Amino acid sequence: MSEPLSQVSSSLPAVAFLVPLVAGALVLLGGGLGPAFGRRVSLVASLIVAIIGMVMVGVVTQDTVLTTWGNELRVDGLSALLVVAIGVIGFLTVVYSLRYTDRTEFRKRVGVGRVENRLSLYHALLLWFLGTMVWGCVTNNIIMLWVAVEATTLTSGLLVAFFWDRRALEAGYKYLMLLTIGITFALFGCVLIYACAAAVGQLDGRQALLISEVRNVASLLPPSTALLAVAFLLIGFGTKAGIAPFHPWLPDAHAEAPTPVSVLLSGVMIKMALYALARTVGMFFPSWPQITVFVVVLGSFTMVLGIIMALNQDDLKRLLAYSSVSQIGYVLAGVGLGTYLGCFGGLFHLLNHAIFKALLFMCAGAVIYATGLRQISELGGLARKMPVTSVCFVIGALAISGFPPFNGFWSKLTVYLALATSGLWWAAVIAVLTSVLTMVALLRPAYRVFWANPGASVTGHGEVRTVPASMWVPMVVLAAACVLLGIVPHLAYPLLEQAATALAALGR
Repeated sequence: MSEPLSQVSSSLPAVAFLVPLVAGALVLLGGGLGPAFGRRVSLVASLIVAIIGMVMVGVVTQDTVLTTWGNELRVDGLSALLVVAIGVIGFLTVVYSLRYTDRTEFRKRVGVGRVENRLSLYHALLLWFLGTMVWGCVTNNIIMLWVAVEATTLTSGLLVAFFWDRRALEAGYKYLMLLTIGITFALFGCVLIYACAAAVGQLDGRQALLISEVRNVASLLPPSTALLAVAFLLIGFGTKAGIAPFHPWLPDAHAEAPTPVSVLLSGVMIKMALYALARTVGMFFPSWPQITVFVVVLGSFTMVLGIIMALNQDDLKRLLAYSSVSQIGYVLAGVGLGTYLGCFGGLFHLLNHAIFKALLFMCAGAVIYATGLRQISELGGLARKMPVTSVCFVIGALAISGFPPFNGFWSKLTVYLALATSGLWWAAVIAVLTSVLTMVALLRPAYRVFWANPGASVTGHGEVRTVPASMWVPMVVLAAACVLLGIVPHLAYPLLEQAATALAALGR
C-alpha cells in the first residue's frame, strides 16, 4: 500500500473523545438540576460524537489522515470506521434510554425511590463509556491504547453492576475481575513491543510508543519476543473482545446490565477491543504467517462455541450475548488473514454486526419493557401488540444469519471468499455451517416470542403495549440500515476500502 496522499493536523480526534468525557462530568456535577438535564446533555454530546465521526469519514475517504498533538492522536480509515460506529450507535442508544428508564426492570431493580437520583450517574457513566471507547480508537500511542481499553472496563463495569442487586453485583464482579486479569496480559504485550522497538535503534523513545512508527520496524523485533508479545495481546485484548475461550464474562454482563448498556457492550465495545487487537497484532502478520493460521483457528473455534451455547439459551439476552461471541469469530477470522479481502470482509462484518446486534438487543429491551419478562419459554403472541418490534427483530435475525438481501449476507460472503482464496477451505465450511446454526438460533426464538401461543406468564401479566417512539425509532433506523446496506452495500465501500487497506498494510 502507498502512504496516504496527505496528513492533516486537526483537532477533531481530540474533540471526539473530550466532548463526552467533559459532558459526563457536567451531568454528574449537575445532578441537582434533575434527570432532564442529564438526558439533554447526553443527547447533545452523543450527537456531537456521531457528527464528528461522519466528518472524519468524509475526510479519510479522501486519502487523508488526521493527526493531533504531534501524532499522539491519529485517525485513518480504520479509526474513522470505529469512531462513526461508536458515535452513531451511542447516539441511538441515548435516544433509546430516554424512556427505557421509565419502566421495566430498570425502576424495579434500582428502586423506585432512588431512580431519579441515580439517573444522573447513569448518563454520566454512559458518556464516559463512549468517550473512553473513542479515545482508544484515535490514540496512536501503544501504552495509551491500553489505558483507554482499561478505562472502558472501569466505566462499563460500573454500568454492568448499575442495578446494585445480587445478580448485577455478581455479573459486575465477574466482569471486572476477568477483564482486569485479562487486560493485564495486554499491558505486558504493549510494554514488550515498546521495549523491543526502542532497542532496535531506529526509533527514539517517543517514536517507539507510536503505533504508526512501530509497525515499520516490527519485522526487526526478535522472533521469540515478538511471538510472546502476540500471545499476551491475544489473551489480553481477546478477553475484552469476547473471543473464546476468554469469553465467560460476556453472557452474564450482557444479561444483567441495563439493556442500553448491553447494546453498547455488544454493539461497539467488543469491536473496539478487537480494533486494539488488530492494531497491535496485525503488524506482525507478514513476518510470521503462522500467526495467521492460529488466529483463523481461534476465530473458527469462537464461531462454533458461541452458536452452540446460544442454541441452549432460554434467556433472550443471554442468547444474544452468546451469538455475539459467535459473530466476533467471523470478524477475527477475516481480519486474522491479514489480506486485503480478509480485512475488508472482517471489517464489513464488524460494521454490520454493530448495526444488527444493537438492533436485536434493543428489540429484546422492548420486549422486557412491554412484558417484564425475558425468558423465551414464558413469552409468545407479541406480534399483534408489538408489530414494529417483531418486524425489526426478524430483520435483525435474518441479517445476523447472513440471509440476503440484508447486510450480513455481503460481509459473511466476503469472509467466506477470503478464507477460500487463502486456501483455508475448512474454515470457510465452518463459517457457512455456523451461519445456518445462527439462523436456527435466532429465528426459532423469534417465532416463539412473537407468533407462538403466549405463555401463562405473559397472559397473566396484564396489559402488553407497544413501546414509546423514543425506543422504536432507533430500532427502525437500525433495521433500515440492515436493509439499505444489503441492497446497496457499496455505500460503505469507500470507508471500508480505506480501513481494510490501512489494516492489511500494518506490517508492510
